[in-house]
Amino acid sequence: MAGSNFLQFPADFLWGVATSAYQIEGAWNEDGKGPSIWDTFSHQPGRIANNENGDVAADHYHRWAEDVQLMAEMGLKAYRFSIAWTRVIPDGKGPVNQTGLDFYDRLVDALLRRGIQPIPTLFHYDLPQALQDQGGWPNRATADRFAEYAEVVGRRLGDRVTWWITHNEPQVSAMAGYLRGDHAPGIKDMRAAQAAAHHLLLSHGKAVEALLTVVRLDAHVGITLNLTPVYPASDSEEDRNAASRMDAAINGAFLEPVFRGRYPSLLLENAPALADYIRPGDMEIISAPIDFLGVNYYTRYVAKHDPSEPLLRCTQVFPPDSEYSSMWEIYPPGLYDLLRRVWEEYLPKTIFITENGVPVPDGQDFDGKVRDSRRIRYLRDHLIQVHRAIKDSIPIVGYLVWSLMDNFEWAYGYGMRFGLVYIPYPRLDRVIKESGHWYSRVIRQNGFNPIEPIP
Repeated sequence: MAGSNFLQFPADFLWGVATSAYQIEGAWNEDGKGPSIWDTFSHQPGRIANNENGDVAADHYHRWAEDVQLMAEMGLKAYRFSIAWTRVIPDGKGPVNQTGLDFYDRLVDALLRRGIQPIPTLFHYDLPQALQDQGGWPNRATADRFAEYAEVVGRRLGDRVTWWITHNEPQVSAMAGYLRGDHAPGIKDMRAAQAAAHHLLLSHGKAVEALLTVVRLDAHVGITLNLTPVYPASDSEEDRNAASRMDAAINGAFLEPVFRGRYPSLLLENAPALADYIRPGDMEIISAPIDFLGVNYYTRYVAKHDPSEPLLRCTQVFPPDSEYSSMWEIYPPGLYDLLRRVWEEYLPKTIFITENGVPVPDGQDFDGKVRDSRRIRYLRDHLIQVHRAIKDSIPIVGYLVWSLMDNFEWAYGYGMRFGLVYIPYPRLDRVIKESGHWYSRVIRQNGFNPIEPIP
């Protein structure tokens, strides 16, 4: 490929995009689908920016064939999507809704016909409301219901699907949903959050076992964690200790159980009640061998000691000389640091970058084009770090941009645009942004020249 600066990726590298059911599907109460906690939460006044909700979202449920064709035109090799539990089992347990399963069956077949690897995620925040009414993730029984659901989906799709993700970001489900309360179900209770975190991990282990009984022998089963490298604000001992505490809480709390069958000692020191939820055999279930680790990376955390913070005695610092998106600091080197740390400390069989992206307040110009050069620069700069990690023999099998299209961004509503494809709400046209065209060229060339001008 042209020039000595060209960054070539492995021949079988999986280039793709990611989405989630509640954020794009819409059709929230159609064809037998039951209510999820996000249906309930988003319909409560004041929970979501501008009181928006995912009732229609990008209407992917009705436009899926158009969206698959769009993916094919973009040359995507992989598509990560989530399955709405309440489409498949409306009450979270009990009768299966075959119409819901049929939807994902058609989607998988359409992807495969176009040479796109389907990568279903079984859980992306949208717990059945009926299970929340029985206690939600703080209720240990929910882990068993999740394993039953995993087996149902695996039995239907497992003859064709070779990549499976149990959970997306269990840390967010537990902490945003049950501690901070800014995600569904909107609870603010430390003990509930700790119980939820443990039971989410337990459900992952149980789902791995369930899937392996029904899917193809060559299937890859893993979990996606949102991981955030933590750096001390200074070289002082206090700041370094604060960074260690924060790292244990947001990274080690999930990496250590999955790969080592234990919780970090620093975490248990600062959250001793977590131990109350661990029963004999739990950690062995949670640490069942997986085939890959999905890594979602967006930003870093700069930690400063703060004795006024009761739990971790730590606050986040935002370096003034950095670039920021509408939501986070943009720090591409953090992705390399994270990948190297995960590989060296935990030795996952392979790593799949399952989300990486940036919200840009973009829109259509007079000619209908969406010129989102800032997003292109973000993707380029992060892919440089991915290539650097691959050159260092870190086994990275693929990279998925968040997201295929603009969508419902949880508590932010429709105010944050992450997509490679523009959705002009309330119209639901699909317009490929300049970043989408750039990414298509990267896929076609299986690499890019990092010094080429950004369009």
